[in-house]
Amino acid sequence: MSLKEFLSCRHTLAFRLTLWYAGIFAVSLVAAFWVFFLMISSISREYTDRELLVELAEFSSLLELKGLDAVRTDIQIEAESEGVNRFFLRLLTPNGDVLISSDMSSWEYSDVNRTILKRLTSDKDYSFKTLAIPGRPHKVRVLYGAIGSDVILQMGLSLSEKERFLGLLRDLIAGTVVALTFFAAVIGLFMARRALSGVKEVTQAAQEISSNTLERRVSVQGGGIEIEELATTFNSMLNRINLLINSMGEITDNIAHDLKSPITRMRGIAETTLTTGKSADDFEAMAADIIEECDRLLEMINTMLLISEAEAGTTKLQKRPVDISRVVQEACELFLPIAEDKDISLEHEIPAGYQISGDIQRIQRMVANLLDNALKYTQSGGTVTVSLSGDEKQVVVSFRDNGVGISKDDLLHIFDRFYRCDQSRSQVGSGLGLSLALAIARSHGGNITAMSSPKNGTIFSITLPRL
Repeated sequence: MSLKEFLSCRHTLAFRLTLWYAGIFAVSLVAAFWVFFLMISSISREYTDRELLVELAEFSSLLELKGLDAVRTDIQIEAESEGVNRFFLRLLTPNGDVLISSDMSSWEYSDVNRTILKRLTSDKDYSFKTLAIPGRPHKVRVLYGAIGSDVILQMGLSLSEKERFLGLLRDLIAGTVVALTFFAAVIGLFMARRALSGVKEVTQAAQEISSNTLERRVSVQGGGIEIEELATTFNSMLNRINLLINSMGEITDNIAHDLKSPITRMRGIAETTLTTGKSADDFEAMAADIIEECDRLLEMINTMLLISEAEAGTTKLQKRPVDISRVVQEACELFLPIAEDKDISLEHEIPAGYQISGDIQRIQRMVANLLDNALKYTQSGGTVTVSLSGDEKQVVVSFRDNGVGISKDDLLHIFDRFYRCDQSRSQVGSGLGLSLALAIARSHGGNITAMSSPKNGTIFSITLPRL
């Protein structure tokens, strides 16, 4: 791995997870081995102390049974057998005077600790002390023990073998910690990369996506629950983006079509008037027709702006208590002449007293759009029924017709902007009425639902929170 690759890698989540994993593992390993090392050290010291206590008991028995001369002889034999460089013995008086001593040429700096001698007042008392003697690389374990009346045995045993063993053990532990930590880091890096492979796949998918490759999806299997949730969320986001782009394409096509028609008409009116117009009346008629077409365009643009504001939540609603019963009743009265002209029976069941909180102008427009839609798609001789009901929490306004109905496929898109079930666009309208009605309902905390089937009519229901 080059230095550049390492510098870029060290900022990755996998690298940082590996460092944390290796660090925690190393600290835990050091703590465990340190406890193990202390236990071995303690056991080694206890073994040395027991060895010296056994010697103390033997010399105590020898002094008691055979006297001082036998002890003198045994001291020399014991020191020579153990090695004068690693073991010494001395018999002392309570004042520190030497009665008998082994070869002390290698122990010239091993002084007598008179403080300990004063504490050994009774028979069988003993005391241990570890000394660091100048000129010797290893420490010495010294035992003072009373073996008779006014006789104290001082024994010293070099800890060279024990310390060499512990040194080797310490080096072995250090090497083991380093090796295991490295091994753990490698495993940790492998596991971290494998665990984050799903994240990498999501990243690659995001980098590969363009407007032409929105069908790209991430596999949701085999990465663990967290990665699967991330992949599922990412795929859902792609689905929404794809749907939005497709919807934007359809909206753009519809806008182009709906703008083209009035602009073409205005151009045709102007060209015809310029070609054939001979009087002021002709030009006045042209101006009136163009103004009418401009008003239609402005109405469509303003409606689109209202929908966008409502969906974005930026609409400034002038909310106040609204008598929804009265609003629906007035809408029915307003549209009654239109229904009569089309030979449609407009029936309504509007109980009084239902109140909501809302912007009355927006509420009126929402109700009018749905009632106009019901009349528009009901054939002559048909019936449109408007009803109002509710409970303590909500109000439901329903518009039922027995018109041509809506197919299942069209029902999924009827609230989309510019969508028309009549693809030939023979019906007058911009295809924004239902979209605006739904946006108004949702901006008031409500919703609009539709149920329909071909040739069986349609039911639109507005649900709003009751005041």
